[in-house]
Amino acid sequence: MAQTNKIAIVDDEQDMRQSISQWLALSGFETETFATAEEALEVISAGYPGIVVSDCRMPGMDGMTFLRRLMGIDSGLPVIMITGHGDVPMAVEAMQIGAYDFMEKPFNPDRMTDLARRASETRRLTLDNRALRRELSDGTVLMRKLIGASPVMERLREDILDLGQADGHVLIEGETGSGKTLVAHALHAVGPRQGKKFILHSCASSDDAELEAKLFGPVPDGAERPLVEQARGGTLCLEDIEALPSGLQARLLTFLNDPSCDTHILAVSNPPEPGKSAEDSLRPDLFYRLAAMRIAVPPLRQRGEDILTLFTHMADQFAEEYGCDAPNVTAQEAAQLLQASWPGNVRQLINIAERAVLQNRRGTGTIAGLLSEESTEITPTLVTEGKPLKEYVEAFERMLIDNTMRRHKGSISSVMEELCLPRRTLNEKMAKYGLSRANYL
Repeated sequence: MAQTNKIAIVDDEQDMRQSISQWLALSGFETETFATAEEALEVISAGYPGIVVSDCRMPGMDGMTFLRRLMGIDSGLPVIMITGHGDVPMAVEAMQIGAYDFMEKPFNPDRMTDLARRASETRRLTLDNRALRRELSDGTVLMRKLIGASPVMERLREDILDLGQADGHVLIEGETGSGKTLVAHALHAVGPRQGKKFILHSCASSDDAELEAKLFGPVPDGAERPLVEQARGGTLCLEDIEALPSGLQARLLTFLNDPSCDTHILAVSNPPEPGKSAEDSLRPDLFYRLAAMRIAVPPLRQRGEDILTLFTHMADQFAEEYGCDAPNVTAQEAAQLLQASWPGNVRQLINIAERAVLQNRRGTGTIAGLLSEESTEITPTLVTEGKPLKEYVEAFERMLIDNTMRRHKGSISSVMEELCLPRRTLNEKMAKYGLSRANYL
């Protein structure tokens, strides 16, 4: 989340600059003051982590010219203009140029604080949205989000890189909550359409007539083009493709077969019922058109010790968000996490990790209790059929070393002392589990 408590105060009157700065500083803002617009422009750039408060009438570059320059640098930057008595027409013009709001002198300090807080929140949302858009167009960032060292995850990342570069239509299959939409974003981000439009739409979100209008037109109000046109040159991700009516399946196939089609289609399918697949729901010609390139996202239960890695990662994130400690996972709890059936997959694990952090903050509850509440089938022992004890012991050992390294920020001596391990043994185990001290510093 972007930090946006900075305020640039621009006014040629020193007393006014200081009084505004002192009041806003007492209200929790970080302020910086400038006597001229020219000085401020040397500091303020696109992405400035805050807002601007500026006088309208200043020698040299006046406030209106300054505002136009700021809007040219970053049109999403909130600028609050200070006007003198009788300058209301000027204030109206400032709003038309793009000012966030204006205040007349003499102004109420409390209104100044309220306005600054609202403008700062607007700025935070703008910067967060920009960061999200950058993240969703950055293949490197997205690939890092596909956490896990299991063979199935290694293969998934390789498939994404291969199929993403191929730039063909792709069918993405997997259980609910397994991360299919993240895979779709990654496919778009690592391919030649990176940075182009990525439009996501669920085929199960509306009735047949509305869905047809949204996808292919004509759009009733005429305000927007159909989605296949909006995504031209980029990617259209169709979730719940199995819910697409047969008539629209035919239209989609015709669109895909059109030589002028320049819209990349990613079709995401949830199994309609156990034992079924997209092949059972789609007409054969459309299925084979989409499934020429196909990715199967593995369910969480097949990802082995990735389960503990993911749980630790998410618990650490939630602990930071809530300002508390992440729960310590015991050997028994680690075994229960590994043995759970996870019908809700990663989405369910994220939910349990958040609840585990919250109940740890209160000092109540157990991870096993959360698993039971989620109606997840668990086995109370460390050994399950087909999985030797050695797998669980190694998974827990890796998680324990990883957690301890995180807690001590890479201090080898502290980790050795807490885990009662000699240096050589710790080094051997870290090498065995692919843990690097540099990642914890």
